[in-house]
Amino acid sequence: MKILTAKIKQLFPAKQVVSAHCDGPCGVYDPASARIAAEAVLSMTKKILALDPSDGKHATANTLSRYVAIKEEQAHLAKTELLVLWTDYFKPAHLAQFPDLHDTFWQAAKLCSAVKVEVSLEHAEELMATINKIHSMFWATKGRDVTFYVAS
Repeated sequence: MKILTAKIKQLFPAKQVVSAHCDGPCGVYDPASARIAAEAVLSMTKKILALDPSDGKHATANTLSRYVAIKEEQAHLAKTELLVLWTDYFKPAHLAQFPDLHDTFWQAAKLCSAVKVEVSLEHAEELMATINKIHSMFWATKGRDVTFYVAS
């Protein structure tokens, strides 16, 4: 394999040296994906709380199970997106700018876990607020003021 790699490098030499401060090129990271997942969690939480289990219909049980599955899946996705942003994008220099960065991300990750295992409108709204804070931190590191939009 080493010989093959050396041959490829010999046939197609790099014209310039490149580097990146993160795992991917700048611009790949964006907290929007975490926001979208957290919005789905909030939406499913509201829908679960609005269900009337006393109607005795099987459709209600089926709907509940679907809402719960979506809520848990999206909570996990939000957590994954946040952890990647935290560990791959943010660097030590950002800590000087935002001393509460680690605590903010830690709280967000804990909220993702909480909304996954419970039906709490308070925690779902708190997760959205924390992601809004992360959104502001992220865009501030890029020197941009980007509005925090929500779909609903």
